[in-house]
Amino acid sequence: MPEASLVFSSHRPETLPFAARRMEGHQAIFLEEPPTEGFQAMLDGALSIEDYLLAVDMEFPAFNQGMCRLLQDLHRKGKRIIQVEPFLENLIGIHERFAEGGKPTDIARGTIEFEVYQAEKAATGALLKFYETATSGTFEACVESVKAFARADARRIKLRDVMRAEALAPLILNVHSAYVEAGFIHYALWRALKRELAERVTLKVVHLMGSVVRRLRGNRHALGPGDILTLLYVFHPRLEGESIDLLAARSLIFAKLLEKAEMGTDTDPYPHTKDEVQTIHVIQGLSFQDCRRLFRQIRLTSTSDARALTAAYLRRRSPRGAPNKPTPQDLPDPSLK
Repeated sequence: MPEASLVFSSHRPETLPFAARRMEGHQAIFLEEPPTEGFQAMLDGALSIEDYLLAVDMEFPAFNQGMCRLLQDLHRKGKRIIQVEPFLENLIGIHERFAEGGKPTDIARGTIEFEVYQAEKAATGALLKFYETATSGTFEACVESVKAFARADARRIKLRDVMRAEALAPLILNVHSAYVEAGFIHYALWRALKRELAERVTLKVVHLMGSVVRRLRGNRHALGPGDILTLLYVFHPRLEGESIDLLAARSLIFAKLLEKAEMGTDTDPYPHTKDEVQTIHVIQGLSFQDCRRLFRQIRLTSTSDARALTAAYLRRRSPRGAPNKPTPQDLPDPSLK
């Protein structure tokens, strides 16, 4: 029976050695990205990685360059490497049509393009509303805005996962072993693939950095409160209650504390994983009232200032020597990494 590994990971340089070992053991590798011009030429070596990446999203340049070098090596070894992300492929097509003078009213209702456009429009609108609220709205309004975006994002993610599973299924059935790349937030892809493949493939889930995370916090994944909230809405879109509000409140603080910039692995092999785990540990010790007080202090600050203010808040809040409480040492200084 064919085998497929659904591999949850992130676009960080520290993941590349783990991905390389996993990819080596599969015949085909399905990337979580839409087809891009020059990709095959880059794999063949006819187009340089630098020239190829000029037209690619460079949010994570070190990761992108390292991944391209890895893919070239795997291609030389005979691995099949295919870009599969139909939601984004459709979205790019819509944007190109708009750039040529098309209008939203040109998209026919009942088509997959219409579903993609509506899902993206709703999520983008909710995100813009959150940004607006986060700068000047009340804490309670910010919490509601986080929830509204998470719901809209969950609907978009679910559609992405269903579309991707439909596109992946016939490709997976055509090989004896497949590596399917997926972001942590795409847990619904497993359910959608199970439905599409209908027991014709042995499907297993792999958390690429699971061995590292397990050593640091005892389980195999490090999900922030915002990701947990979104995943809950993917499977339970009508959830409400104090626990949901707390996740939204903690996500406001988490977003300020987490290091966003790409970090190298010269002095620490797992800087992002450790940063995520340490920040999650701090967030889990915060109540709704803690989040309200902290948000007033850090909402417009930099990451380093937010960490310093949070550390000071925790010192004031916690009695000296209190067990099992987050401490300032749980907030690593990004400048030291």
